[in-house]
Amino acid sequence: MSEILLAVGLIVAVFVGFNIGGSNTGVAFGPAVGSGAVSKIGAGVLMTGFALLGGWTVGRRVVDTLGSELVSGDPFTLASSIAVLFFIGTALFVSNVFGVPASTSMTAVGAIAGLGLATGRLNTGIILEIISWWLVSPVIGFWISAVIGRYGYDWLAARIAIKRSDGPLVEFGPYPRLGPETTPREFGGTLLVIGIACYMAFSAGASNVANAVAPLVGNRSLTMNQGILLAAGAMGLGALTIARRTLETMGNDLTELPLVAALVVAAVSASLVTVLSALGVPASFVVIATMSIVGLGWGRATRAEGPLEPLETPDAADAAVAAEPIEQAGTNEAEPQTAAELYRPATTARVIVLQNLVPAIATVVAYVVFRYGPVM
Repeated sequence: MSEILLAVGLIVAVFVGFNIGGSNTGVAFGPAVGSGAVSKIGAGVLMTGFALLGGWTVGRRVVDTLGSELVSGDPFTLASSIAVLFFIGTALFVSNVFGVPASTSMTAVGAIAGLGLATGRLNTGIILEIISWWLVSPVIGFWISAVIGRYGYDWLAARIAIKRSDGPLVEFGPYPRLGPETTPREFGGTLLVIGIACYMAFSAGASNVANAVAPLVGNRSLTMNQGILLAAGAMGLGALTIARRTLETMGNDLTELPLVAALVVAAVSASLVTVLSALGVPASFVVIATMSIVGLGWGRATRAEGPLEPLETPDAADAAVAAEPIEQAGTNEAEPQTAAELYRPATTARVIVLQNLVPAIATVVAYVVFRYGPVM
């Protein structure tokens, strides 16, 4: 019987990791695929490698937090582990159905916290620390992005925007060299887009491997290394299969963000998630990214409503670069200029409420199931 339960647990864990890989690949590599910097297959391969790297290095701390520190004792039987993973997988499914990106990490913490409350083993110190970071990190992301949007976005847009040339980016003869029509600016911008995408994949692995296997590692059905390899492999499978559709969506319509805006949000969000993961805090990428988008839009909107004087006079070269027409890869829309276009409070509030509602429901349902059901 235990072998059957373990097999079911492994299948559910793979299902969770598969869905995480499918959804996170679109978020991480959408700008790179949309700008033509990397193919969909290349995005899947890079996602797999860097997610494994993030899980293998930084993600161990998050696995420890969810698997053994959040709930004291040994609460994770095989049955309870399967139930927790089922809640996480269901939350992913519901969020996909309603088109709202729910936080896998917040849902995982909610389900495990429900187990801890039902058994009286919840470590209140750990859960309060996690919640405090959940409240602080989106605010940090908002203000960093707001400052960039108000003071540095135009400068970045003038230098990062990629105008794709015909022909190969790089030619390989006796030695690698730029393609016949490739400019250094195009080459550097393409490397930056791919580099930030890989950084996001690293942060996704660091924060999300625990969501797929922490209960199984916590009850010692899997070792830490086995769990990380299983989660990263499942994420890679999702990245190479179902992620094609999300890459198509995110690559052609970067959630209505220009390429440069998407890169700013990605860099800010991935940095915060990586730092929190290193601290052992299960971080919500979608919530941080949402507030980063709001902050960037608010910063741009305040500048659009009342332009500021430049901090310093640009030299002739900077002025020439700034005067070049900016082609935003990955979007066909012009850069918005009004506050209403850049920052929509009603829409933002609805998304944030729904993002927090799913983890709350997972907590309540987990508590009821573990308190009154036969799982324990």
